[in-house]
Amino acid sequence: MKTLKNPVRVFTWHVHGSYLYYLSKGNYEIYIPVSKEKQEGYYGKGKTFPFGDNVKEIAAEEVKNLDFDCILFQSNKNWLVDQHEILNERQRKLPRIYLEHDPPRHSPTETKHILNDPDVVIVHVSNFNKLMWNNQTSKVVKVIEHGVPLPEAEYKGELNKGIVVVNNLFQRGRRLGADIFTEVSKRIPLDLVGMGTKEYGGIGEVLHADLPELISHYRFFFNPIRYTSMGLSVIEAMMTGMPVVALATTEYVTVIKNHQNGFINTDIDYLIHKMELLLSNRSWAANIGANAKQYAEERFNIYRFTEEWQNLFEAAIFKKETYEKEHSIYQ
Repeated sequence: MKTLKNPVRVFTWHVHGSYLYYLSKGNYEIYIPVSKEKQEGYYGKGKTFPFGDNVKEIAAEEVKNLDFDCILFQSNKNWLVDQHEILNERQRKLPRIYLEHDPPRHSPTETKHILNDPDVVIVHVSNFNKLMWNNQTSKVVKVIEHGVPLPEAEYKGELNKGIVVVNNLFQRGRRLGADIFTEVSKRIPLDLVGMGTKEYGGIGEVLHADLPELISHYRFFFNPIRYTSMGLSVIEAMMTGMPVVALATTEYVTVIKNHQNGFINTDIDYLIHKMELLLSNRSWAANIGANAKQYAEERFNIYRFTEEWQNLFEAAIFKKETYEKEHSIYQ
């Protein structure tokens, strides 16, 4: 593949902070809009993540005056509203990629993706998501699985309880497993971390940079979510060397192997029993966690992740340039 001389200039919106932070580890420049109102997608860098110099803030009203190599959409709002408000006509014809973070919500099998443009590449973050979405007329539908760097924190597991990390768990209800967390916590000691959890007895929000050290002290990580994408928090926990307990749904069935790197099942009583065993045997939990770390390092390597993205950016740009050259009216 042709390698572009200068770093690729990608324009996108700040939609999912942790994903954007990991994406920014690649060898390209990312431009994000910022506005005084700080509405969705226009937060700028913020203070939660230590973004590098390759992530550049642009005043929303100045976006139309700048040159980019491709546009990365990350939400329905980006596609339906934002691009028409802040991109000029030329920018809207640049190579375009739509990153879909989630599985279909309305119907797991019948939902048509909002994108119905064969010239735009759809990227899913898991094979499960790609499988479930009706991707309509899209000619190129790719999967780029998550990539997470190794944290400095290492698993200790001296706290004889589990940790759950979900933002606004009780506000988001059954899909995120609020009822499951409540049921399990009656029988197993669990701490809950995330935005909107303190008023429900949780620890509350913890800065992303501080999270690996915090969770590393717990015996296991529990993910109560019924239906979601492959969670970055689960991978981050595995990267510390922590055993994970989760529901056998979505992409998790391809990641977690019972008695090897964690436990999955659709039977809550089965999961509770395994939690009890993990609490009763710290060294056994550490061995399972070590397997989880090895697996996560192999499958969710940050270098593989950023290389796949760089290759996709360059391929989209090169394809566009080649097409325009071959169809130029000046030939």
